[in-house]
This record gives sequence, C-alpha cells and structure tokens, in this order.
Amino acid sequence: MKVQDPTGQTWRVTRRWVPWRRRLKGVMANMPSGPGLGDDPVSAVIGLIFLVILLPFLVLAVVAALELLLLLLVVPFALLARVLLGRHWTVEARRGFTIWYDEPAGDWQSSALRIHSLADALRRGDIPTPNVTDLAD
Repeated sequence: MKVQDPTGQTWRVTRRWVPWRRRLKGVMANMPSGPGLGDDPVSAVIGLIFLVILLPFLVLAVVAALELLLLLLVVPFALLARVLLGRHWTVEARRGFTIWYDEPAGDWQSSALRIHSLADALRRGDIPTPNVTDLAD
C-alpha cells in the first residue's frame, strides 16, 4: 500500500514475501555506460580497456540476475510453507524504496490489519522509529 505522510514523503507498507531482503536492488541503474566505439584498432583497444573496467559491474549484474532467479524459484515454496506450516508474515514500511521499519505481524489477516493501521499512522504523521540496522538497503 502506498501512502504519503503530511510532509509529502511517499511510504510503501507491504508484506515481505521471502525471509530475506534483496541486497542488490538498483544494480542496473548504477552501471556506467561507455562511449560508442568505431571499428579501427584504436577503438578495439579502448573497447578492451572499457571491458576490463566494466567487468566488476557485469559480474555484479550476473549475481543480481542469479539472485532474482533464486527468488523466483523459492517464492512458491515460501508461500506453501507460510500457508501449510503457519509461518508468520513480516510487515515492512519503506520510505521511498528504502526499508525503514519492519515487524512480525502474524497470519495473513493480522498482517493485513497491521498494514492498514501502519499506513493510517503514516498518513497522520506518526512515523515509526527506524528498526532496520542497514538503512543503506
């Protein structure tokens, strides 16, 4: 659920679907892009230098893609575990896209009620105290 506090800041209050938070969000947006190259030997050398410089970013993008693939593979099993084994949901409030606050909220219905109460509090300007240790996420 997306809400705005009285200062105009956008908040997103949702359930966390998997037990972990993604660490590599926004990798593709932060990748540098090199200039267009020609087809002469000097351009080939410049292109090789750019390839060496961009290699760590390419490896990071591959790791992010593998994490996304793992996420897509695990989500059905995580949902089954939550439904069949009664695993509790975690409700999180994100300021923009940065996780600011999270808490365990019980079953599906309890978490829905907590999402609505947290969203109403944010609309009123009652900002929860941040309890996520790595706010750089």
